[in-house]
Amino acid sequence: MSGDTEIRPVEAPQPRFALRAITVVGIALSLFQLYAAGLQPLGLFFQRPIHLGFILVLCFLIYPVFGRHRPRGALGWAIDGALIVAGVAVGAWVPLNIDIIANQIFPRDIDVWMGVLTMIVVLEGARRAVGFGMTIIGAFFIAYAFAGSRGELPFLADWMPGILNHRGYGLDRVASQMTLGAEGIYGIPLGVAATFIFVFVLFGAFLEVTGAGKFFIDLAYAATGRQRGGPAKAAVIASAGMGSISGSAIANVVTTGAFTIPLMKKLGYRPAQAGGIEAAASTGGQIMPPLMGAGAFLMSEFTRTPYVDIVLVSIFPAILYFGAVYLLVHIAAVKQGMTGMSAEELPSVRSVLAEGWHFLLPLVALTWLLVAGYSPMRVGFYAIVSVVAAASAKALWTFFANQPTWGGFVSLCKRGFDLTLQALELGARNAVAVSMACAVAGIIVGVVGLTGLGLKFSAMMIAFSGGNLVLALILVLIASLILGMGLPVTAAYIVLIILVGPALTEEFGIPILIAHLVVFWYSQDSNVTPPVALAGFAGAAIAGSKPMETSVQAWKYAKGLYLIPLFMVFNEEIILGGPLPLVIWSGVIAVIALVAFAAALEGFLWRAMPIWQRVALVPGVIAIFWPDLMVEVAGVALILAILGANWWGARGEVAARA
Repeated sequence: MSGDTEIRPVEAPQPRFALRAITVVGIALSLFQLYAAGLQPLGLFFQRPIHLGFILVLCFLIYPVFGRHRPRGALGWAIDGALIVAGVAVGAWVPLNIDIIANQIFPRDIDVWMGVLTMIVVLEGARRAVGFGMTIIGAFFIAYAFAGSRGELPFLADWMPGILNHRGYGLDRVASQMTLGAEGIYGIPLGVAATFIFVFVLFGAFLEVTGAGKFFIDLAYAATGRQRGGPAKAAVIASAGMGSISGSAIANVVTTGAFTIPLMKKLGYRPAQAGGIEAAASTGGQIMPPLMGAGAFLMSEFTRTPYVDIVLVSIFPAILYFGAVYLLVHIAAVKQGMTGMSAEELPSVRSVLAEGWHFLLPLVALTWLLVAGYSPMRVGFYAIVSVVAAASAKALWTFFANQPTWGGFVSLCKRGFDLTLQALELGARNAVAVSMACAVAGIIVGVVGLTGLGLKFSAMMIAFSGGNLVLALILVLIASLILGMGLPVTAAYIVLIILVGPALTEEFGIPILIAHLVVFWYSQDSNVTPPVALAGFAGAAIAGSKPMETSVQAWKYAKGLYLIPLFMVFNEEIILGGPLPLVIWSGVIAVIALVAFAAALEGFLWRAMPIWQRVALVPGVIAIFWPDLMVEVAGVALILAILGANWWGARGEVAARA
């Protein structure tokens, strides 16, 4: 690793009892979630508070108060011990008092103070697991609820601009809104985290510990390794599979990038280029069906659209995105004169499938159950069962095919048990950050509902854009980038859709599902857009390159993240369905536009492009996005003429060399 990369402090080791406590709590949380998902569904005022209590305890155990790089010490354990007890109290309070809470008109003082405690521990947990930015935003919204003409923080009233001012609320009203109903912390975001998201995060953990990650990476290498720029193309394909499973672009980078980035560098890609390609491909994993990270489950709840419908309408845009990254990778490889890897360096597709074909069964089962109409939570439960069954069957088949012994059988069972516990703990650990982000998002949702901030924000957005849809979408993009500097993707999506969703749907007439898809796609840009590009930074750490240079490369390769949502807005028939000829036409011109854009960006297709060809392609791409058939046809004609000239020139060069 070069000296240009950021050197992170080494994490202080946790004492043994803390590690055991994390293991026990994590396994208990996963078992509780499996029980609720597959055996006995629970009411929301049982499921969500208990889930939050487990997550808080796990958060304060995993993340010490003074940071993970410093020993906790006596003072740290005193603070964290108190917060762990508070987390248990928060998780138990509503379920134990549900009858009283449901039948009272005004909250008791003890309910109000428990609400205050809940808000405090949620904000502190988010600071540790998500980052200080999330806590600041949550605290700002709470302060906004108190502020107003008759609020308990009157000194803020004069500071508020006119349109943002409101009547203001007292402590009992804010605490009740946050913790005694389904409109605050225990609202939709945490509800989705406590049901759909957790069970699929756990599904990903089971795939990871059973070796599915290596299988998908090897399969990608076997399929593309011999082509030009093979390792980079393998990174694109492997990231499409792994990103959908992991639900995290950064986790995807460090998982697949550990294999792909060194091979890309060996083949001839510059370190920053290799890290940027991996970051761009890994970011696409979160928009790739069937799992799509956490956002698709939230989208399903917000739009009241069946999850399987969201998966189906997301397939073509995701293919467009990965196709654009794949094409840019191919052009870069041809431009730099790269070759593929030799057959001796690569596994064969047949041997990879023979070794790991059983990992395809859980994905087939998952897809079939979704199409069959099962709820996402039940689908996740059965998907986990299918992973365990497939891995167990494979292990037993191998065992009995190789002179089985009783001692070997006992050892096999012990290994299976250990891997199961490892997956249960890993799933719980991986869910902490998402659940904490969703809990704070619940605070934001509660305040927006209490104060009417969403309608006010929409009015401001319309005023700033002057009623122009393109300007409004640019404002959404800028807002997503700013939010993404301090928030993870899921949290940025929730905050943005709450604030700008009403304007996009009601004022600009965008269908609700497309509005959510656009905001969800734009929320991914913080992973690849400087100055804060988290997936790019992770790629730089592995590639040994400068973080900012790597982020610029990631930004270049992820351009589909900005163009494809625009195409969704102006060609909604390809997403929502329409006359078949129109859908086919829209799909074809989308591919043409992305090919032209990639060629203009790289300055190369079949041969180097003169500057006039690159400049002339830009209006052609814009014309294809224009919602007018004649303009689209003109754009397609212009692009095909320029690309044809490039191909003809390349053919002439080949003939001259011959």
